[in-house]
Amino acid sequence: MSDESQPIIVKKVKKGHGGHHGGAWKVAYADFVTAMMALFIVLWVLGQSEEVKQAVAGYFKDPVGFTINSGLGTAKTTNINVDVTAELTLREKQAKQFEAMKGRIMKELEKNPELSGVLDKIEIEMVDEGLRIEMLESSDNIFFGLGSSALNKNAVTILQQIASDLKRLPNKIVVEGHTDSRPFKYGKQNQYDNYDLSAERANAARRALEDGGLSSDQIDEVRGYADKRLRDRKDPYSLVNRRISIILKYLNEH
Repeated sequence: MSDESQPIIVKKVKKGHGGHHGGAWKVAYADFVTAMMALFIVLWVLGQSEEVKQAVAGYFKDPVGFTINSGLGTAKTTNINVDVTAELTLREKQAKQFEAMKGRIMKELEKNPELSGVLDKIEIEMVDEGLRIEMLESSDNIFFGLGSSALNKNAVTILQQIASDLKRLPNKIVVEGHTDSRPFKYGKQNQYDNYDLSAERANAARRALEDGGLSSDQIDEVRGYADKRLRDRKDPYSLVNRRISIILKYLNEH
């Protein structure tokens, strides 16, 4: 038989259904699962405490320097505890409020012409505990009489004005009394000394603050230090050591 008489056979190869679409459905499915996982993570984070939220935020801000233990409560970023970072942020915010308060107090006191001669004896500064206002005694005994816990007129006016400003903030107040190192004994058995005097002066200042509108609930402590917290350590007898200190304390976030 010649080659021309042989039948021509054509073979058709059928490919599977997946050959037309390829693996695109797998990619789409993986994207869907990833999106759902992300959604569940976001919902979980929203339901957690502020501490956990801070920890998660810290990771995304600095994944390289971030470490966290199984308790989720001690997350650290480059060795800085998240709780401490949050507290510092609150402290910085209060520091700005205290600076504004400092300017406000001095501005209000300057409005009173009767106080023009004593304003240089009032010092306001930031300290570790908060905002400290100090009334420094002079040779004229402008705040207290010598050996007395009775407030003079100017001292009452200043303290009541300070109270009207401090009551605007929720922070606790500490009132301190200080003396110089001159020995002071009073009473039949000399039992009344600088500790008693400093404590009674602090209490007199506290009462004046309350008369000025400060709530007694805002008073946290009244301290009488005698001469154990000298302002001028080089001169224990210096008049600047005789003073009243009012401290507006930083709020504790917790």
